[in-house]
Amino acid sequence: MKPLGEDVAEQLEYVPASFRVIRHMRPKFACVCCDHISQAPAPSRPIERGLAGPGLLAHVLVSKFADRVPLYRHSVMYAREGVELDRSLLAKWVGHAPTLLQPLVETLRRHMMSATKLHAEALSS
Repeated sequence: MKPLGEDVAEQLEYVPASFRVIRHMRPKFACVCCDHISQAPAPSRPIERGLAGPGLLAHVLVSKFADRVPLYRHSVMYAREGVELDRSLLAKWVGHAPTLLQPLVETLRRHMMSATKLHAEALSS
């Protein structure tokens, strides 16, 4: 038999977001000659000593501000997935956002203000 072609059928499916714990292993080494202990530096985090990775933090901010989902609903939705994140913790993460996003804001401001014309539209609520 020789090929005659093929039929392709597509189906749109929703796969809910999932939580992942990313574990960074940093072995320690000891020098027996000089009693020196060496270890690779810890990877950077968006919030120093914070639990949230950049993807989770971005998700919380987009859901809160773009989708207008209040933080108490975030907490309930995450609990359904087995992750207990208190509303006050989420609020602290949101509070760090202005500091984290300041370099992006400044870069966008410089880019926009370098144009000869700036077109804007009034926001509606």
